[in-house]
Parts: sequence; structure tokens; C-alpha cells
Amino acid sequence: MLEKIPANSDPNLLVGFDTSDDAGVYRLDDDQAIVVTADFITPPVDDPFVFGQIAAANSLSDVYAMGGKPVACLNLVCFPFDKLGAEVLQGITEGSHERIRQAGAVLAGGHSVDDPEPKFGLSVTGIVHPDKYWANSGAKAGDCLILTKPLGSGVLLNANLKGKVSDQAMKECLDSLISLNAIASKVLRQFDVHAATDVTGFGIAGHASEIAAGSSVSIEIDTSALPLFSEALAMYGRGVNDTNRARLATETEIKSTIPKNLIEVLVDPQTNGGLLVSLPASDSDRALKALHDAGVEEAAIIGQVKTYDGSTSLHFV
Repeated sequence: MLEKIPANSDPNLLVGFDTSDDAGVYRLDDDQAIVVTADFITPPVDDPFVFGQIAAANSLSDVYAMGGKPVACLNLVCFPFDKLGAEVLQGITEGSHERIRQAGAVLAGGHSVDDPEPKFGLSVTGIVHPDKYWANSGAKAGDCLILTKPLGSGVLLNANLKGKVSDQAMKECLDSLISLNAIASKVLRQFDVHAATDVTGFGIAGHASEIAAGSSVSIEIDTSALPLFSEALAMYGRGVNDTNRARLATETEIKSTIPKNLIEVLVDPQTNGGLLVSLPASDSDRALKALHDAGVEEAAIIGQVKTYDGSTSLHFV
């Protein structure tokens, strides 16, 4: 659909929609650019306050994934006003505002519509230096890949609806879902990040393939190195999005010895997942240590970038 829209010709639009990036970047002058994004989700949990926290953190993450700092937000509200009480929406907005404040940003307003199914998120404006933003299209052969959060939240959230997940595993998952990617982004800005994205609705497979396609490289991911939420493998297949599975296209190769449940996690849709960054191999160990020292304890080196061979852009080994 986007291919039918005329290409942008403004040279100040540094990142548009052509590479399926996390946000747009527009240069205001030689020293400052704005990062613009919008995202909203349906409730993954019953608690309105926690829903607001997760939705806000998920929206803010797109700015962090571009190497930017969020500054101003607008609420995006779809809500069945005739079915749910005002206290529910109040809880959602309070949870969101708590995350916005933690990000050091402000709430400037918003928009609401009457909708049978509740949805909530933010439009976020951030700032970044026009020479220092991250895109998902700059990975280079020889780079290493770092992932900053565990995988498997989609499976756990859906299995939790059936009462199959332990309280401890669910708490671990929710703590991660409400956690901002601010610290990880700040730490990684100290290094020469070549490409970055956050792992959300398309899963690690989908978002890694976007980096590979946008950068004209091949990506190899070591599945044994992937950080996973507790009980995620045990809950595989319960609510996993089949649409994501279809994104494992002809240019994806999966080693035959990888267990089926782990393959399911590769396409598991995440909410407010971790940052996936490509940076020089010479920086990878130092960057990982810096992340761990800053409290991003689940961060891991999960793979490497290779020269594209013309046939396979994504390898899982």
C-alpha cells in the first residue's frame, strides 16, 4: 500500500516509511531533529493502571530505538464509554502518565473516540541530533547483535488468560513490559551503533529480517544465546500469531535441530520488547558489560551480521 504513495522529496526527512523503521526523523537545523511516532495496543492485562504503563512504555520505546529522547506525548484513546466506567479510563491514563513522567517527557493532550474495544497508546515526539540518530538500515557485515530484553511475552500473556502461567513468571514478564528502554538506549549511545530497532509485534524474526533487508546484509542468530522469559518455552503455541509465522519467508533458514517450541518463540509477538542493535564486534563486549553494569541484566549478544549471499537474509542456528 505504501509503495503507491509518492516518495518524499524533502531532504530534511532523514527517516521516512520506506524501510519500515520505528519512527520518522525530521531535521529542524544542523543541531536538532525531531523523532515522531504513534502506537497503541489492546489491553494485554485486566489491570487498567498496568495496561496504561505497558501501552505508554511500548509507545515511548520507538523513540529510544532511534537513539532519541522523548519530550512530548499525546494520548490516543479508543474506549467504550457506555460499557466501561470512567474509573477504568482514569486508571489507564494514570498508568500511562506515570511512565511518561519517568521518561522525563510531558503529556500535552490527546484525542479519544468511542470504540467497542478499548485501545490505548501515545503519539510521541522526541529529539535527537541529526547526525546521531539510529535507523534499522545501517548494519554492516562483521557487526554483532545485542538484544536487551527477554523474549516470550506474547505467549505468556495469552497463556495467562487461561491461568496456565505461574505468578512469579507473570510478574517477571510484566516488570519487563512496563520497563522503559531508556537506560539501554542511553548506554548504547556511548557506542557506534550501526542499526537499531525494538522487538515488538513482528517478533525477533520479523524485526531482524527488517534490519537485514534494510541493510542488504545477512543476519545469523544463535538461538541458544537468546534470553527468554521463564516458562515461555512451556507455553509455546498458545496464542502465537500465525501472521508472524508467515513472515518466515523464503530468505529465512532455520537449523533443523532447533526445537519446535523455540521456533514458536522466534515469531512470538512482543509488546515493549528489548532493543535489537547492530554494532562493531570490537565494541560488543564492552557494550554488553556497560548494559549489565547499568542494570540491563538480561542483555545478551545473540548473533552476528554477515555479507548477504543473495539467497538467505536470516539464519537461525
